[in-house]
Amino acid sequence: VLASRIIHTDDTPVDVLDREYPGTTKTGRFWVYLGDKDHPQIVFTYTPSRSRNGPMEFLKGWGKDRKVYLQADAYGGYDGIYLGEAGGHVIEVACFAHCRRKCYDARESDAATSTQALAYIRLLYDVEDQAKEQFESQAPGSDARPLSAIRLALRQELSVPRLGQFHAWLKSQQAAHGGPVLPKSPMGQAITYALNQWDALCVFTTDGDLDIDNNASENALRRVALSRKNWLFCGSDNGGHTAAVLFSFIAVCQRHKVNAFDYLRDVLSRIAAHPMHRLAELLPDRWLPAAAANLI
Repeated sequence: VLASRIIHTDDTPVDVLDREYPGTTKTGRFWVYLGDKDHPQIVFTYTPSRSRNGPMEFLKGWGKDRKVYLQADAYGGYDGIYLGEAGGHVIEVACFAHCRRKCYDARESDAATSTQALAYIRLLYDVEDQAKEQFESQAPGSDARPLSAIRLALRQELSVPRLGQFHAWLKSQQAAHGGPVLPKSPMGQAITYALNQWDALCVFTTDGDLDIDNNASENALRRVALSRKNWLFCGSDNGGHTAAVLFSFIAVCQRHKVNAFDYLRDVLSRIAAHPMHRLAELLPDRWLPAAAANLI
């Protein structure tokens, strides 16, 4: 994952038993880090709190010899990473899905302004859909353009001016600029969020490999949210770390379309006798079942 030029990350809370407080739980965090298309791996980590030390430690040194991109939400714990405190040149990429969600949540108190904001954002996603359609409609061959090139061209042509219009409209709605939206209202907070994140929200237009949102990491965390309803809590911080390791293997299996049950059953049955210097052969993206491996 750390070999990637682009990493998506997000976190979700989890209840954890604490022996110091019998009968109750504390809140730990699961974090997920997704590698880019050239490094299709997924890593989950666990931390006892939402301290910035979690991502700071994981991403330490990432980007020290090149410019890299971190796509995440607006959590302030990432700010130090963007400032180079983790030792790398990391560019912040914000998430338009978060921006859209805040505008959508304001619809009950200000339906007209919320609808207008959602329409502007819809225009940006239309460009993403158009790029995908152009990519998929190409005839196969060596002259087919990669999706990243198509997206970059369309974003520069269409998304950049639409972002300019959206930005001007957002500012015009604020009461401070003569608009009807009060700063403490739900819509006012949504507008403030968008304007505070504006530069990071626009970064996706500069590189066709970047996504317009961080939905990839949110989807990766969904497996935690769904299963959490069954197992309810982690038994300890150590259990949280173990769960993160297991989530990592399951997620990578799913990303590479490997049957996770078959993979774990095979690997756990032979890992004790497998040479240490060849452990990488048992990673999900390189794994071959024992019967197939013996034929090579």
